[in-house]
Parts: sequence; C-alpha cells; structure tokens
Amino acid sequence: MGMNTAGYDRATALLGAVQLADGHNDLPWALRLLAGPDPAAAVGSADLTTTQPGLHTDIPRLRRGGVGLQFWSVYVPCQFEGHAAVTAVLEQIEVVYQLAERYPQDLALATTADEAEAAFRAGKIASMLGAEGGHCIAESLGVLRALRRLGVRYMTLTHNLNTPWADSATDEPAHDGLTDFGRDVVREMNRIGMLVDLSHVAPSTMRDALATTSAPVVFTHSSCRAVNDHPRNVPDDVLARLAGNGGVCMITFVPRFVSPALAEWDLGVQAAMDEAGLDHRDLAVRSKFVESWDGPAEPTTTVDEVVAHVEHAREVAGIDHIGIGGDYDGVPSLPAGLEDVSKYPNLFGLLLDRGWSEEDCAKLAGRNVLRVLRAAEDVSATP
Repeated sequence: MGMNTAGYDRATALLGAVQLADGHNDLPWALRLLAGPDPAAAVGSADLTTTQPGLHTDIPRLRRGGVGLQFWSVYVPCQFEGHAAVTAVLEQIEVVYQLAERYPQDLALATTADEAEAAFRAGKIASMLGAEGGHCIAESLGVLRALRRLGVRYMTLTHNLNTPWADSATDEPAHDGLTDFGRDVVREMNRIGMLVDLSHVAPSTMRDALATTSAPVVFTHSSCRAVNDHPRNVPDDVLARLAGNGGVCMITFVPRFVSPALAEWDLGVQAAMDEAGLDHRDLAVRSKFVESWDGPAEPTTTVDEVVAHVEHAREVAGIDHIGIGGDYDGVPSLPAGLEDVSKYPNLFGLLLDRGWSEEDCAKLAGRNVLRVLRAAEDVSATP
C-alpha cells in the first residue's frame, strides 16, 4: 500500500492545522492489564515518551498521527458490578490524571471545548475522559454527577451486556431500549453536560435515547450496519436521525466491525467453537482456539474498508455528523494502513485523493465533535 502519496503529505499538513479528535482510545485499560489496578503502577509500567511496541499508543506516534484531542476511555468490564464497578471507574480516571501529570509537555487535561482548543493551540494533545459502560454508575445519579465533576465528558450507556436500565447491542433484549430510569439518566446527562454515547447499545436503545435527549448524541466508536451487518454498527435509520439531533457518528477501525469478509469468517469461528463447547465471547479463549483451528485463514482488513464506512456515513448522516473513533489499544490488531495511532494521515490522505475537500476533512477530523461538545455545554447551561 503506497501510503506516502500527495494526499498523505496534504493530510499531515491538514492535521497540523486542524484538531483531530479521536473518540475512543483504551490505553488506560491496556496499562492496567500490564500492571494491575493501582494507577501509579499502571502509569509507571510504560515510558510513553518512547515507542511502545506492545501498545498501539505512545506520545511519538500520537504526534506523528496528528492527534490533537483524545478521548481516553475509562472503561470498566461488565464483570465488575455495583460498588466494584464504581471503584474501577475511579481507578481508571486516576490513571488518566496521572498520565497528564507525568507527561505535561504533551498531554493537557481538558473538560470543555474551549479548554481542548486552547491545549491544541499550545501544542499539546487535549485529553478528555469518556466512561465506557453505564454499569459503572451502579444505578446512582449521584455517582453520574460525581463522574462529571471529575471531568468525564461522555458515558457509553452500556458495554457488551445490558445494564438494569438499557439494552446492549450484544446481549439478549431485556428492556426494549431504555427503562424509565434509563431516560432519567439521559436527561441528567443533558443537564450536567455529559455526552450520551450510543456505541455498544441496541438499536432500540439508540432510538429511545434520540427521542429523549435534548442535546446532540455521539457514537464514539461505531461503523455502519449497511456496509457490514455487525450488531456494533449503526443502522441507516439511526444515522439519518443524526442531522435532526445534531450528533456525530465516529467511525471506528475495529476489524470485525469494519470488514464484511472478517465478520463472515468470525461466524465460522463461532460455529466451530459452539461445536467444541467453547464460549466465542471470551476473547482469550477465542484467540487460543483460532491458533490451532484448521479452518480458513483470517482475512486482512484494510484502510480502504474503513473509507467505505466513512463515505456511507457521510451519505446517510451528512458531512456535519461524522467523526473518527479508532479504538486503539482496545483491540488486538487494526486494519492494514491503520496499525497504530501514527496512521491517521493514511486515512485522510485517501479521502483527499478521492476528492474530499480540506473543509470536509476538517469536519470529520474534529470540527464536528467540538461543535457537539459546545452544544452539550449550551444545553447544560440553559436552566
């Protein structure tokens, strides 16, 4: 893949001038996996000023990739419930605070759109917090408010399993969308200026949230159902509603969500695992199974397949309602051409080569998401 085209150089220049906002990076959890739950140990486990071959993310590669605003995921797996989930989300928030303290030349914590833009002008990577998994509030609006005070700017309503108040895309339907309490959560998020993130939720939950919210929503790391029919992607009817809502779908790079060929291959893996009595949802068990499986080889996903999702989302939602959420360090591997956080210019270079204007690329890169942050701030400030 000859990536160093004229488009690549133009993309690098563009991302030097325009703030690239990525909706989702799982580095805080990747560090916890390296060193355990103590935030100081996690942050001490890798020197991010040098290239980290075991990670997708470090400061030199963020700089090469032109990342100007990173939403760091403060993720909590669904195995954590109640108080344990609240503790874990607080530990993960502390990881991000300590990262910003350890690398002050490069990372600047930001809680508002203005602060994010000021950090970018000062030559730093604006760092925002996003809580992944509504189970981390343990059904307490008080915890939700406390997370907002700590600077959390979005919450993903569910992760891979339902919460007691919202249906997940990858669990059996239990509530047909949001419960009454789930709608209260959305309204409270509007009131306190926390973005409602609809990645991971069932289409019924997406539609209920859109009907309830008075602020624009985001999908921080989802691609398009029409391009690849995976439950983690967004159906066209929901994409079409983003213009009326003002929200943004941030297209993700996760190979299983991006590539129809890979999704089909994975169904074959699942069938073989079912037959062997193994749980396909357990990623560790799955990768071990695939190593010795005699089925077809895993197909390669490419940056061109990501382009197909970006262009479809543009067509259905509109140029003002798309963004980027890579999910780096949240998946084992990424598409060819997007292997780590240094590779964003490859994607933008391809779009420029395909005739996208610099203005349209700027909207995709971060302008749309900064507008949504401001809109949520405005809704929150209105009594």
